[in-house]
Amino acid sequence: MKRGYTDEHAAAGIDARLPAIETWPNQFAGYEIEITNPEFTSVCPKTGLPDFGVVTVNYIPDKLCLELKSFKMYMLAYRDLGIFQENVVNRILRDIVKACKPESAAVTGDFTPRGGLESRMTASYSKNAGKTGKK
Repeated sequence: MKRGYTDEHAAAGIDARLPAIETWPNQFAGYEIEITNPEFTSVCPKTGLPDFGVVTVNYIPDKLCLELKSFKMYMLAYRDLGIFQENVVNRILRDIVKACKPESAAVTGDFTPRGGLESRMTASYSKNAGKTGKK
């Protein structure tokens, strides 16, 4: 039986060029920031159909905070990007960690059901653990 998804589908969008996420100097310590995008969209790399969902970012800043306008433009760039939902969550986390080097961060994608299946995934990072989920 031939599989329907290729290795190219699986890797689609992971290294696509997206707008830079800007930062600004954090003034306080020991607090958490939550950013929610209730209208997130991307595209399935196999079917070309849109994926809809809510993407929530929680992070504890260290020296830098995410600048929200640039983060909004970054998130909007996914609108036409072919990328699997699981990769969306991990890619966003990777880019946040690269941009602001937080104490910790988690990205959750809660996607609209397709074919009767709901999917929700969370990727997390801790400076102490030093991992972003990438192989």
